[in-house]
Amino acid sequence: MRKSRSILEELNSISVDRSKDYVVENRGEHVINSAINLIEQLENNYDEKIAKDLTNRLINSIRSKDIRKFSRGIRKVIKEAQGKQNESLGNNSPNK
Repeated sequence: MRKSRSILEELNSISVDRSKDYVVENRGEHVINSAINLIEQLENNYDEKIAKDLTNRLINSIRSKDIRKFSRGIRKVIKEAQGKQNESLGNNSPNK
């Protein structure tokens, strides 16, 4: 009588290294795709100078494995935007 292997046995026979390689490839593709989408979002939502600065911070954060570099840049943009908003609200005040 012929013994057939179950699907589970087949899956278990796959090399662990091959599985690791697939996981690395798959995660890499997802990270790169996400980074491209983020860069496009930066380019669409900020002026050219700020988008370039944030893109450089993103790349440097990845290169140096330090998320704080990118976070500082975003916080700086938010703070400057809030400052400009407060200035425009102050300039349009009827008390002035």
